[in-house]
Amino acid sequence: MRRPILVTGAIRSGTTWVGRMIAASPQVGYIHEPLNPWEKSKNRGICDAPIPFWYFYITRENEAPYYQPIKRSLEFRYNLFKGLMGARSRADVRRILREYQTFRANRANNARPLVKDPFALFSAEWFAERFGAEVVILIRHPAAFVSSVKRLGWGFPFWHLLRQPLLLRDHLRPFEEQIKEYAPEKHPYIDQAALVWKMLYHVVLRYREKHEDWIFVRHEDLARDPMGGFRALFERLGLEFSPRVQDAVRRSTAASNPSEVPAERAFSIQRDSRASIWTWKKRLTAAEIQRIREATEEVAQAFYSDEDW
Repeated sequence: MRRPILVTGAIRSGTTWVGRMIAASPQVGYIHEPLNPWEKSKNRGICDAPIPFWYFYITRENEAPYYQPIKRSLEFRYNLFKGLMGARSRADVRRILREYQTFRANRANNARPLVKDPFALFSAEWFAERFGAEVVILIRHPAAFVSSVKRLGWGFPFWHLLRQPLLLRDHLRPFEEQIKEYAPEKHPYIDQAALVWKMLYHVVLRYREKHEDWIFVRHEDLARDPMGGFRALFERLGLEFSPRVQDAVRRSTAASNPSEVPAERAFSIQRDSRASIWTWKKRLTAAEIQRIREATEEVAQAFYSDEDW
């Protein structure tokens, strides 16, 4: 197994875009969200580890059920039987067979595994320690994150955090009382998302202080200068920024692409990247922006200045 790459961050932070651009390299094989409990019924062939919670925290203390399944994923060993067990339609069967063939090809070509998974953020140190993963963390402006989550109507199951005592102990103890407050109550999307952003990037800030060798990238910087940003990222990862990759970056970020896509196409990576930086200013009112800033400023000021608001 070659040294893995882990691309993580908050949901809606650009991990899919960055993961797909890196995986445009023929040296790299893409592995989609093995720790995503939403899609566990769909991706059992990719990784059959039983992931019970959002942002599940894996560490040496609880790794026993997860180490081997994730190791098999990183070795591109697709579990075709488990994958087919989760199929619910002919389209599912076709997708599973494509995934199986892709994994076989990546294994035969000794591709470098790339795990794209925002839900692996809290487990990033485990991936680095146990598998030698090179970690890339995406940072996105809190107002952009909140506006995206609000537009999609995504709430957050805070009780998933309370059910993880190791996570509270190691990362989220400062937020325990707020998590308890939000877990049973229905708070507005803006307030939920602002708290989630603050918790996630509180941990990212600690990572940045501890791991000088990790790669931390602001979504806005990549969107503003995609060719320069990805060239630097590929250099850090020891990958060739080939004409094929450059063409993929150019197509995904071209000015002819829309700056925003309909909610039903929220996972599309085709954007006018420069224009998309500020779409949150059109979605949110001045009062909402101020509310988000006040809720996140304690952490956000480490990543964004006054000019970014």
